[in-house]
Amino acid sequence: MSAPTATPTRSAAPTGPVVLTLDDVSVDYLVEEPVHAVRNVSLQLGRGEVLGLAGESGCGKSTLAYAVTRLLKPPAVITSGTIEFQSREGYAVDLRALHGEDLRRFRWDKVAMVFQGAMNSLNPVIAIRAQLEDVYQTHRPEMGKRERRQRAGELLERVGVDRSRLRSFPHELSGGMRQRVMIAMALALEPQVLIMDEPTTALDVVVQREILDEISRLRDELGFAVVFITHDLPLLLEISDRIAVMKDGRIIELADARTLYTQPQHEYTRTLLSSFPSLTGERGAFVRTGVDETGATTSGTTDTPVAAAEEPDQSAPAPHEEDEA
Repeated sequence: MSAPTATPTRSAAPTGPVVLTLDDVSVDYLVEEPVHAVRNVSLQLGRGEVLGLAGESGCGKSTLAYAVTRLLKPPAVITSGTIEFQSREGYAVDLRALHGEDLRRFRWDKVAMVFQGAMNSLNPVIAIRAQLEDVYQTHRPEMGKRERRQRAGELLERVGVDRSRLRSFPHELSGGMRQRVMIAMALALEPQVLIMDEPTTALDVVVQREILDEISRLRDELGFAVVFITHDLPLLLEISDRIAVMKDGRIIELADARTLYTQPQHEYTRTLLSSFPSLTGERGAFVRTGVDETGATTSGTTDTPVAAAEEPDQSAPAPHEEDEA
């Protein structure tokens, strides 16, 4: 598939200062027949922005996230491109040039990640307190034990979990609580970029809404930028400032959320939009924004006429595909 030319340039740049820039990034899996998982991706992430990354399983979304955080393991390798982080302190960091201790200090402090599957990401035999405190022991070794425990409790409360849960083990928490713990862990050092890889997969729609509201509140409070990866395009239409659509390792369309919803340019984007069942009989009337019967938007970020046709009590979760390999 050849890369489209005009489509990705619509609203391709964030409106404010840029915190993360990807230029012509490619990632290959060097197996017997090399797999070109990410192909010539160029993106910019604005400070405080929510950038949605949508696409089917296997299109390269998670691989791209792992490339940004330098978490790729062999046989995966970044074969081209640059990844540059612009700190709010005024200096730039070439992420591909970081190695060893420099990379360890950067990761989680400046760019953090919430991984797929909280139960698989948390250590099942270690209490939540020890797992949260480990972040501070590693990155803030000068911090005393009492301060670490105080900070760990504050982290849980920040994401809506009682600090008494510090004594709990992951299997003693609900799926939503485990996901909140993962978000708390990612925010421990107040990073400037938070990458979230399918953070609401396998959660019911009520818990999903609570998690999304929590993310929005924390972003407003702390000012970090978010790369939100999911199959759920209607969800991205609600929470994202801009959305990039990925297919076969390429960004095939990039636009602000409203424009992508009302004027999709690429055939694949139109297919994604039409693949979700309508709740009212109209194409694309699936955006879970919450509206009154007059069509006035009462919540969410999308206020298109088609989206406004939906009634609040008809909300339903979009179908999820299987997690990416």
